[in-house]
Amino acid sequence: MAPPLRRTKIVATIGPACSTPEKLLELMQAGVDGARLNLSHGTHDQHREWARMVRATERELGRPIALIADLQGPKLRIGDLDEPVSLRRGEGVTVGPADGAANGQLPVSPSVISEVLQPGHDVLIDDGLVRLRVDSVESGRATCTVVEGGVVTSHKGVNLPGVPIPIPSITRKDMDDLELALGLGVDFVALSFVRSAADVRDLRALIEQAGSHAHVIAKIEKSEAVDALDEILEVTDAVMVARGDLGVEIGPALVPLLQKRIIIAALERGKPVITATQMLESMIHQAEPTRAEASDIANAILDGSSALMLSAETAAGEYPVESVAYMDRIARAVEPSLGYRHELPERADEPTVGQAMSNAACDIAEVLRAKAILVPTYTGRTASVVARLRPRPPIIALTHHDYALRQMAIEWGVSAFLIPEADDYDTLLQASCDAARDSGLVAEGDRVVITAGTAVNQPGSTDLIKVDVI
Repeated sequence: MAPPLRRTKIVATIGPACSTPEKLLELMQAGVDGARLNLSHGTHDQHREWARMVRATERELGRPIALIADLQGPKLRIGDLDEPVSLRRGEGVTVGPADGAANGQLPVSPSVISEVLQPGHDVLIDDGLVRLRVDSVESGRATCTVVEGGVVTSHKGVNLPGVPIPIPSITRKDMDDLELALGLGVDFVALSFVRSAADVRDLRALIEQAGSHAHVIAKIEKSEAVDALDEILEVTDAVMVARGDLGVEIGPALVPLLQKRIIIAALERGKPVITATQMLESMIHQAEPTRAEASDIANAILDGSSALMLSAETAAGEYPVESVAYMDRIARAVEPSLGYRHELPERADEPTVGQAMSNAACDIAEVLRAKAILVPTYTGRTASVVARLRPRPPIIALTHHDYALRQMAIEWGVSAFLIPEADDYDTLLQASCDAARDSGLVAEGDRVVITAGTAVNQPGSTDLIKVDVI
């Protein structure tokens, strides 16, 4: 039998720190389930090579790895500076458009400063490490006082808390990056700075027009997204608690409670949820995490995160493999304390047939102490609906679609395997049992619970629960 599974998945950002085939293989072997391409940084050629390496590593390991393209979105950034600018508290500085900033001014791109800033507004640079207060706005430039000083370098992020930014959710750069990503066959596209459900629908339309099966991850990092969370969850495939910019937008004190709220809301709708940013920040430069970071990871798991994401730790840090290994170690220590999310919907909840079937399947598996829950699935959606209840038996998902196989790689507790396409239910059932046995997660004679649709190859047709012995 295989060793106990880690249920919470790990996503690692790919970058220079793991840019050789040997290092990437080592990183994936440490326990990575999803690879993120951060399109805010790096060239298209670099991302092509990293994607190629991820797919090659996937084949070598013999297990699916989700490839995630993370779009930059309508992010304000400091433009090109000849040299870093040191700002001291109390001094004045002028902020202007990147295409017209004079010497001594801080250029910001895109050039919308004159349209949105007013006296009293805050300008936060580099995740709020540098804070400016707007005194006046004239001729497209804002004169500011430095509230918190520091060193400002080129391309650092700029946030204007509470100020609507008149930039499309999908920028010209995003369009170019999306074309690259879909050409690489990514499994997910993460949309930054989502403000409404319409933003998600717009991205999905572009993905479908390109003939891609990629799923959308809505990054929750603006106050507008928090206000529209229910509507966004209705239309997105997954969400990310993007704590970096979210903390800058609303303040760090509110992030922990919002993290819990977002995770619970995603679980109730059966949507995977990724918790991200500064999970192991200290491990960028040191080989051991802080006690606070270990607690943060543990609490994100206890909150119900489907996956946890590493950013600079693996993209640019000195200890990328050790960061993944520590996250894996913490998850394995915490997960045995997780309880089954027994859920019995009321009539007023109007559950779908699939939700009702998954509830019943998990209850039966818990009562009978089944070794696994087998989920033959066309798109992977049934596996997500089962996983939302966090059952104790492992979830073995079976599909004949490569894209569904990889998309399920970041779903909590799901081990996905490829099976041949079946023309009838009996063939599907036999293929599923054979694949489960071959996986090593169950053995001959083990009792399993199977939930599937008798109308094979029809998404959303789950209508059967079967208790069987492998």
